[in-house]
Amino acid sequence: AFSSDASAAQRGVYLLSFLPQSDVQRIVGFAGSRGKKSFAALIPQNPYGNVVEAEFMQVANQGGRKAATVARYQPGNPASISAAVAQIKGGLGQADTLFLAESADGMAALAQAMAAGGITGKDIQIISTGIWNDQRVHAIGTLDGAWYAAPDNSRFNALAGRYQSQFGSAPTRIATLAYDAVTLASALTQNFGTQRFSEATLTNTNGFSGQDGVFRFRQDGRNDRGLAVFEIRGGSTRAIAAAANTFVGNN
Repeated sequence: AFSSDASAAQRGVYLLSFLPQSDVQRIVGFAGSRGKKSFAALIPQNPYGNVVEAEFMQVANQGGRKAATVARYQPGNPASISAAVAQIKGGLGQADTLFLAESADGMAALAQAMAAGGITGKDIQIISTGIWNDQRVHAIGTLDGAWYAAPDNSRFNALAGRYQSQFGSAPTRIATLAYDAVTLASALTQNFGTQRFSEATLTNTNGFSGQDGVFRFRQDGRNDRGLAVFEIRGGSTRAIAAAANTFVGNN
């Protein structure tokens, strides 16, 4: 299945999608590896925000880290956004990292409110998830130096080139999910006979290699993915931590 709602997963129902929880785990864990200990967060009041807040509160309070201040706001509501920014500004003395969960559609307004409230990437390390894998976000100057977790784009770019040549248009970014689903089904059918779709085969701890890198299915139906960490600089991005190409431990 392609749902990004982890509650859709269960034994025998495996999600091949990009799960927000994985992004949060990767970026908060990476920030911790760079010495960051105290995390503030600005999170919209929407379903995506609810999911990432739950994961953020769990991960940010592990491994010697702590969640200092969390402010929620109504997307598209300038007064609500400004109030949340003011709340975060008041607590910045307790934090060294600011987690933002806003999409490209609303990030310009949030960045503007943050700048007006005296918060930029020069004041605190800003981090986010794969929803920042969008040129509109990279073009926001006040986000220079920000980090976000996302799949490595190199294989997608190659696929997009082939797709463009074949069909004369660009594929959507999540086209890789359908591509990997068909490729995986074909490979399992060819190589595993009657066990091609057994639980043992699908939840192989070594996982599979796809267009977005390595991935594997957990027994509960969710997935693990190898995610890179990118830094925004001058309107573009560069990988500052490569995606894992193997898995360690059980799933």
